[in-house]
Amino acid sequence: MRPSSPLALLNGSPLGQRPTGIGVVTLALAKALCPDRVMFLDPVATGHPNSLAISNTLSSDFGRQGHLRRLLWTQHQLPGLLKQTGASFLLSPLPEAPILWGGRSIVLAHDLIPLRFPRLEPLLAYHLAYVPFVLHQAERVLCNSEATAREIHHWLRVPRRQLVTIPLGFDQGQLRPLDLPRQPFFLVLGRHDYHKNLPRILRAFAHLRDPDLRLKLVGPPNPRRTPRLKRLAAELDIAHQCEWISWVNNKERLRLLSTAQALVMPSLWEGFGLPALEAMACGTPVVAGKAGALPEVVGSVGLLVDPTNPFHIAEAMASVLSGSIIQQQARQAGPGRAAQFRWDTTARQVEALLEELA
Repeated sequence: MRPSSPLALLNGSPLGQRPTGIGVVTLALAKALCPDRVMFLDPVATGHPNSLAISNTLSSDFGRQGHLRRLLWTQHQLPGLLKQTGASFLLSPLPEAPILWGGRSIVLAHDLIPLRFPRLEPLLAYHLAYVPFVLHQAERVLCNSEATAREIHHWLRVPRRQLVTIPLGFDQGQLRPLDLPRQPFFLVLGRHDYHKNLPRILRAFAHLRDPDLRLKLVGPPNPRRTPRLKRLAAELDIAHQCEWISWVNNKERLRLLSTAQALVMPSLWEGFGLPALEAMACGTPVVAGKAGALPEVVGSVGLLVDPTNPFHIAEAMASVLSGSIIQQQARQAGPGRAAQFRWDTTARQVEALLEELA
């Protein structure tokens, strides 16, 4: 490696103009990792001090076409960038890397939800074949939770020695408690994916039978699922109480998190659950499913529910409304719990691993 070469290239190709999920993680890592050691492949001109511009058409902003372009770019363009910069490692915030290239990769695995809940979709082959190959090929797989590490080892037989658990974090400069009154609405954050359990959230909300309440669902719509969800809301006679919002900026996200009665996240599975962490950082109660990594994230601060039981979800939502004790506990304990998950801690762990392997 040349003295001026970066130790690793951080693959920023999943980052779009409106980041959610992996895009948020990508941007946070870019900001937190030491620029002297890690060069950022930057598709959106973030102003990173050590970056290399790449195409801005590779993210989920462009749907399946963006996904396909990113896969082709990964195989045909990324190896050349690694050679050009002299980087020792590819550091990828998602399980994607060139195949049969002979280089060294460290990839971040978020979950195996597409394998846990398989759907007949064009990307199923990607999850069945390509992702497992990348994970086995990687020198190390960074797992965002113990739940993710266990399922990758159990489902895909990736050796435990390759798996390193490094929890994610949240933006402490952006997310914090605000001294604002709570408003009569529950908040849902996330894509309209199957595992997000939105039909049961709608049924739980309908069970509350409170005409003054609102349910704000913030997340990118799904062309097949979203129309079904809206039909269900109409059948449950709560369509007029539901607000469907495809995306919000950071300022609006903070306001929603700080004024909601609670974040409702009874997912059937989560590899981590960033919205739960963000809600706790704002001192907001979290109704979380018992499955996956959510219990790891919320600890004793969240209200854990059986995600398969709409009545159990409704009971937790009703308990939030019934008095001030839960709200008070969330204000007192939530920010402290969230503070245990810091992006700078994540970054230092990643850098230490890079140095060790180098």
